Amino acid sequence: MRLFLTGLFLLFPVAMAAVDFSRAVVVTRGVAAPVVEQTAARVLVEEVKKRTGIELPVTAEWPAGKAVIAISGGAKPAGWPAGTPAAPAAVEGFRLRVEGSVVWIAGADERGALYGVGHLLRQMEWGKGKVDLPAGLDVTTAPQSPIRGHQLGYRPTANSYDAWNVAQYEQYIRELALFGTNSIENIPSQDQRQDPLMKVPRREMNIAISDICRRYGLDYWLWTPAPSDLNDQAARAAMLTQMEAMFKELPALAAIFVPGGDPGHNPPELVVPFLADIAKRLTPVHPKAKVWVSLQGFNAEKAEYVYLWLDREKPEWFGGIVAGPQSPPIPASRRRLRADVALRLYPDITHNKISQYEVPELDQAIALTLGREAINPRPVEYAAIHNRFAPVSDGFVSYSDGVHDDVNKTIYDALGWDRSRLTRDILIEYARLHFAPALAPEIADAIYALERNWRGSLEANGAVEGTLLLWRDLDRRAPELAGNWRWQMCLLRAEYDAYVRRRLIQDRRLEAEANAILVRASALGSAKAIEQAMAVLNQSVEAPAGGDLRARIIDLCERLFRSIGLQTSVKKYGASGAERGAVLDFIDQPLNNRWWLEDEFSKVRAMEGEPARAARLVELGSWEDPGPGGFYDDIGHVARSPRVVHGDDAPLFWWWDQGKSRARLSWQVTMWPEKMVYEGLDPKGEYVVRTTGYGSPLLRMDGRRIQPTVNGREMHEFKEFPVPAGLIFDGALELTWDQAGDESHLNWRQQSRLAEVWLIKKGRRE
Repeated sequence: MRLFLTGLFLLFPVAMAAVDFSRAVVVTRGVAAPVVEQTAARVLVEEVKKRTGIELPVTAEWPAGKAVIAISGGAKPAGWPAGTPAAPAAVEGFRLRVEGSVVWIAGADERGALYGVGHLLRQMEWGKGKVDLPAGLDVTTAPQSPIRGHQLGYRPTANSYDAWNVAQYEQYIRELALFGTNSIENIPSQDQRQDPLMKVPRREMNIAISDICRRYGLDYWLWTPAPSDLNDQAARAAMLTQMEAMFKELPALAAIFVPGGDPGHNPPELVVPFLADIAKRLTPVHPKAKVWVSLQGFNAEKAEYVYLWLDREKPEWFGGIVAGPQSPPIPASRRRLRADVALRLYPDITHNKISQYEVPELDQAIALTLGREAINPRPVEYAAIHNRFAPVSDGFVSYSDGVHDDVNKTIYDALGWDRSRLTRDILIEYARLHFAPALAPEIADAIYALERNWRGSLEANGAVEGTLLLWRDLDRRAPELAGNWRWQMCLLRAEYDAYVRRRLIQDRRLEAEANAILVRASALGSAKAIEQAMAVLNQSVEAPAGGDLRARIIDLCERLFRSIGLQTSVKKYGASGAERGAVLDFIDQPLNNRWWLEDEFSKVRAMEGEPARAARLVELGSWEDPGPGGFYDDIGHVARSPRVVHGDDAPLFWWWDQGKSRARLSWQVTMWPEKMVYEGLDPKGEYVVRTTGYGSPLLRMDGRRIQPTVNGREMHEFKEFPVPAGLIFDGALELTWDQAGDESHLNWRQQSRLAEVWLIKKGRRE
């Protein structure tokens, strides 16, 4: 028994007798049908053939005595039998009904026909020479969110899109539409670097994507920033001239999105007139197209300027407000805007760190090696994020820079259609459509497992090895998927996660052994201590853990570049930057402080006097040792900060030296904890709080502001704060921080931050 939709989003069980449609005829209105309806039929025929080898014939005449799949978008076609199901009245909705040997796909409009085909393909049980459908399937449904789309910018920055040809773009847009996408956003001109991966000139691809959207009935959006100073009249005029020329050559255009910032630093009093001038050039060419703007980078005063402008007037050409990263809070924007002003979301579903929606409880080892744009299926997290903000918005066009977030796109599309859907059901449909119906439930669970790999301490997450075994078993059972790029991505993540974990365990053990040598530097002598410590640390270079996985990872990266253009290396595959999913470039990244210690050893060798050299080595080896009765926390490290109490805080994984920073690892992740709690302290003990960080974090102990006696401001310098006598009479201490006053005038990279905290017991008061 399976569950199917009937009515509007209503579930009920039906009998599960499969109907064989392997010899069905697809019936349409033929050349008289609108272009999108013709596209829907073509999509069905081509996708069935890819999966089964069966090519369903298409006709405009109703055949006698044969199974039929009838597709219409709008009014009931003339000549069709009596009893043809009526389409729903809702925009983009459809009725999908299996009735005997007939499958009816009745769209409320052209798009509805396409979405009905998508739903049909997601329900099929298919195999070579086989197309089965459940008897009694009856679905009447329409989308809840009017805007459901993704940014697929053809530009050098993307980690895969820039390597595509027109056919690949069409296929990917098609596959998104099968789950309900109705909008595609391109980036037509920003970032003009020469890109050797591009198979099609940028201008030509811009036109091609527009035409794909026209044929599929999707809204074609353009993301067009204003990075130049709008006071510069020559630059302003040049941007408008370029836009107007582009408008005239695009077959279809629904909307222009101008980000208020990121990039761009123009005030709203310059941005608003610029929008109006864009509209003057847009409307004569594409009369229904609208201009949208985001408030990214706007402070409260600048946002209020836009709100007041919209309170006074809402021009016909204005589409609405886009809420993206660094925008005012989404619920607050909705409350402040007029009810008739649309609010579209611009969710960042593509990045893992230094992003709008950070991966919660991410281990630093993952952040160091997989970076910002790794393959990142996050179905549970993004389902929650979508459903949190969907009720106060008119939909979304997501921020995406490659196919690595493909699962996340599907989650957004499916929930944009119906946010009551269960995430696992969406994943099963994803696996049925893209992989293998027989394995779909197992694959759905395996995708869940990939998401769980990234939660919490990687070293303590033994399930990572289980996830690897699960994916390897699925791969063994489905050899026909070896060339499937989505399959390759899942396999790569499973292999890479396990490889990083094995290396992390090895590197942590080797650093502990090296530190044990360094603290004996006075007895060994500094030269010998350095030599022995380096010999231990270099074992991870000479014989890295998980060497068998490394070769598999390299092979999968090569296959992904060939299958979908995924650029996992700057040097080898032409990735535009190390942070753009270039995971292969970080496969040997140290997961301990080996690089930092190497640099410190060079400094030690240059020091005057053996006692000083030995003392510094002892200090390095005992860096995290707070001494008897003391405590140490690496503040942003999920596995090494047991005294941190979390609120809304999230660690910030810094991106220095293109991800190859040799700084101490604890300095490369910082956070503002809600508080730190110590218990079981000696009420008569004399304690000192020591911290590392940057700038001037302001410490409070049990709510009392404490001044430092040592006040280093650079990351490698200490601050020290004596714990006042009597404060820990109850054996407990709570630390909180004020974030150094108002630093809003500073770039976030220059603002104060906290890295490490020690509570050191100095002695005992009498």
